[in-house]
Amino acid sequence: MIDVVLFDIGGTIHTVTNNETLRTAFAKRLRERLADYGILLEGDDRQIGLRLHENAEEYKHYSEQILGELPQARIWNEFYLKDYKIGEERLLPIAEELSFLYDYERVRNMRRPRLIETFETLKTMGMRMGIISNIISTSFVPHILNEYGIANYMECVVLSSEAGVRKPNPAIFDIALNELGAKREHTAYVGDTLSRDVLGAKNANLGLMIQINNPAIAHRDAGLKEKGVEPDVRITEFSEIPGVINAFNKANPL
Repeated sequence: MIDVVLFDIGGTIHTVTNNETLRTAFAKRLRERLADYGILLEGDDRQIGLRLHENAEEYKHYSEQILGELPQARIWNEFYLKDYKIGEERLLPIAEELSFLYDYERVRNMRRPRLIETFETLKTMGMRMGIISNIISTSFVPHILNEYGIANYMECVVLSSEAGVRKPNPAIFDIALNELGAKREHTAYVGDTLSRDVLGAKNANLGLMIQINNPAIAHRDAGLKEKGVEPDVRITEFSEIPGVINAFNKANPL
């Protein structure tokens, strides 16, 4: 029986759009903000945006290999802005601000329909809820939860930026389970990726893994289906979650 539901953020609670126009606009914002601190980036905004995207992909690949998250200043110095030789010391005071802006202004985040109604239904079902997110910012997720009006539903928020480990490492799931005093076999996880969410929930031996459809990340999961990485249930709409859990609990009453 499921009595705890944990959620991913990006691709799950909201969908994320990322394109060249958004990246170029963010590069301009980033360049101007760094200039406020006396840090000048050479090059046009389009080129800066392209290099930032490429360097971020390099860091994503690296972090997936080590299943960990580096400190923010190291991420910006050694990966995102490595071409500009700025130095970790100069980036340290503004690393969190840059990290927040990276996930808030570089992309277009669109909350899933019927978020509050779904969380309210889960609450009336007696579910305890929380967040597990791979994210380089420490303030982005709390901000999003407040902006969407769903912060009060969450009993725990576990971030890779604070934990130092990333999904699919089961250690980040263990942190949430320990905070909640929850049993893994009574815990469900809702996420959008095979590579991080499904694999992570399976690594952590959670009772139920629900994958929500997100076509934008299909390229990241290429080849994993052939390796047998599969969720327990697939859904298209966020509002399907209570019904899935009700059906699971009827079939697994203990």
